[in-house]
Amino acid sequence: MIHLYTGDGKGKTTASIGLAVRAAGRELRVIFAQFMKGNDTGELYALQQLSHVKILRSAKDFGFYSSMTDADKRELTEIHNQILDGLIRAVEAGDCDMIVMDEVTYPINWKLFDLQKLKRLLELCVASGPELVMTGRDAAAFLWERADYITEMECRRHPYEKGVQARRGIEF
Repeated sequence: MIHLYTGDGKGKTTASIGLAVRAAGRELRVIFAQFMKGNDTGELYALQQLSHVKILRSAKDFGFYSSMTDADKRELTEIHNQILDGLIRAVEAGDCDMIVMDEVTYPINWKLFDLQKLKRLLELCVASGPELVMTGRDAAAFLWERADYITEMECRRHPYEKGVQARRGIEF
């Protein structure tokens, strides 16, 4: 089945990690793929300790999209396409039971990977069975149409609105 965690509220990545941990606890093979993130985040340390979880992500932090150069965008697109290729290979080989695609909505909306590769991956997952979990704001209509589970996180209040910066261990 396909899960979609979207909306402007906090908790999309956290929810997907909870599901990945649950699956790994039942000895399901999980691939946790992060898009747009290359920075140091606390969840990685916990996931790296789980033998049934493999992490795919950029080794380089490109920062926010708005501060990227055209060269950065080309480089990140290549990295994202490599991640998609790796996910496709894993599904074709039957090497995973769950895929988490964290922050996947951004490269869709900003055209930072080959959309046809993503659509192929979706078709493969539906046909061959790995659970697919996707997160990110502003999910494209085709994701809404394909998802079996949709959870929309709504921000009602956030400390950032009061000038509180992201805190280590809480937001990253």
